[in-house]
Amino acid sequence: MIILQSDRITKSFGAETILQDIKMEIKMGERVALVGRNGSGKTTLLKIITGEMPYDSGALHMPKSQTWGFLAQDTGLESDQSIWDEMLSVFASLRKVEKDIRELELKMADPNIYEDPNAYEAILKEYDEKQEHFRAAGGYHYEADIRSILSGLNFNHLSYDLPISTLSGGQKTRLALGKLLLSKPDLLILDEPTNHLDINTLNWLENYLNGYEGAVLMVSHDRYFLDRIVTKVYEIAHTRAPMYYGNYSQFLEKRAKDVELQQKAYEKQQDEIAQLETFIAKNIVRASTSKRAQSRRKKLENMERIDAPAADAKSASMSFDISQKSGNDVLVARGLSFAYPHKKPLFSNINLDINRGESVAIIGPNGTGKTTLLKILGGHLEGTSGNVQYGSKVSVGYYDQEQAQLNPKKTVLDELWDEHPQVIEKEIRTVLGRFLFSGEDVLKLVHSLSGGEKARLVLAKLMMQKANLLLFDEPTNHLDLDSKEVLEDALLDYPGTMVFISHDRYFLNRLSTRTIEFTEDQQLQTYLGNYDYYLEKKAEEEERTRLKEAANDQKSILAENEGKDKKTFEQNKEEKKAARKRRRDIEAIEQTISQLETEIESQQSKMLDPDVYEDFARAASIQEDIDEKEVELERLMEEWERLQMEESP
Repeated sequence: MIILQSDRITKSFGAETILQDIKMEIKMGERVALVGRNGSGKTTLLKIITGEMPYDSGALHMPKSQTWGFLAQDTGLESDQSIWDEMLSVFASLRKVEKDIRELELKMADPNIYEDPNAYEAILKEYDEKQEHFRAAGGYHYEADIRSILSGLNFNHLSYDLPISTLSGGQKTRLALGKLLLSKPDLLILDEPTNHLDINTLNWLENYLNGYEGAVLMVSHDRYFLDRIVTKVYEIAHTRAPMYYGNYSQFLEKRAKDVELQQKAYEKQQDEIAQLETFIAKNIVRASTSKRAQSRRKKLENMERIDAPAADAKSASMSFDISQKSGNDVLVARGLSFAYPHKKPLFSNINLDINRGESVAIIGPNGTGKTTLLKILGGHLEGTSGNVQYGSKVSVGYYDQEQAQLNPKKTVLDELWDEHPQVIEKEIRTVLGRFLFSGEDVLKLVHSLSGGEKARLVLAKLMMQKANLLLFDEPTNHLDLDSKEVLEDALLDYPGTMVFISHDRYFLNRLSTRTIEFTEDQQLQTYLGNYDYYLEKKAEEEERTRLKEAANDQKSILAENEGKDKKTFEQNKEEKKAARKRRRDIEAIEQTISQLETEIESQQSKMLDPDVYEDFARAASIQEDIDEKEVELERLMEEWERLQMEESP
């Protein structure tokens, strides 16, 4: 079933066309990615789909019965309510139905209701309808759904009574995502949903979206995330949006192949055109060949021209070098601890050794202290205790994910030139040009730059620094997919040492030679490989733990059996006596149950008699007797089940 269809959507801003004849189709259950460089029009298209922005021409179709939900990039949930109450608000209509059901139950318990058979039947019908709706809409597990979502989004360590106004920006964004997921729209539209998520939460979100019953349309720069989820990709490039089936990696392969085939077809046609033009030029004026020349001219005029593949937008050109080689021991940290005033330690007694040439990734849940540790290693923060020592000839470059090292009042040119005043302006402009700042762009004020532009400016400053130890805190945040790949290629050729924090698992896989997990118990666990190696070893650890627990369970069972074998003769005698009594009780209860069921059936038959049914007083008396017998029957059934369980070996 198609739940969204765009037909030749076009959008321009002034004289500049952003989207041209965009065709898109999304079916129920599909996982669709919208990719393209920053500024290509991805967010514009999402806003058009959600009705936040008008379009110039074309048509957008979505069945009225279908629902959609949109999470804009870095949207924070603003509310005066607590976490729990805000999540409950998603189910306001369902809770109203629940309240109605309780009220109907009270009416049904009123003996006076039997005085009006029509009213009683109406209440029964309404009760059944509301119960069925409540069940189908998830009424019996919506609170469990809330707890599951909050736990998956890493809120389980917080009190759900906490006011939302006290949360951080990242937590508010995650809460907005959680609220949207709970609403379960037919089409889930997500713009950069992986922002502010740690790796554990990313894995949870991937599993959740893969099991989601509706369709998902997303914009994301997380290639690992896209590879694991999407089944169809639309790429916005040069105002168009061609479609490719498969995940992100398959899209890259198919696009490259399409470009290659188009280039070959273009070149072949150009050769044919050149041959035709040459023949026409040589033969058009000769009487003997003029007709053939005219025929080929007609063929040339009617030829459907193949366009050359559109050139990709210019990419950044990054490279990182060092001014001098460091010693083999680059960094040694001993006994590092850190605590904010009047709070428990963020981490304690951390030891770390970094050697020349290593590329060390630090991963772990948000809030464990990764960024704080990196700031201490870089000298931007002082630990509560412990020390950090750099090796011989070590120079440090630091990338702050908050980009706090930029002066918002400076121009792009001055931001870089002021740190290297001995370099001529032309060379500074050349460096900025490599990071896609050209012409008048270098005169922009830093505060007016986008997140991606600021990231490229910080990277340009790092490149000029030529440090032999680079410390990165989330370097791929704000970068589009192309810029990420350029950065990765540059860092793969970097001859120095790197320590970095990242939630980008594709980036982790390509660059890390050692992975350090910052665990929740404030310690570092080292794995000598990249992210995939880390996952493999974690799986092995979990399997060993499972086998160990299974072995311990088996030992407990054996020990319990040995204990049973050592029971005294008197204990066995008492157990046999109790078993015989249980059997007698079970038989007695079974007889009573059979008798009660017969009596209830008899009374219910009487209720079908019109004489009884029309005598409200008599009907009420019989119904009361039935109710009492059913209560007693329920009690006996529970007792029977209890004795049966005791009877089982």
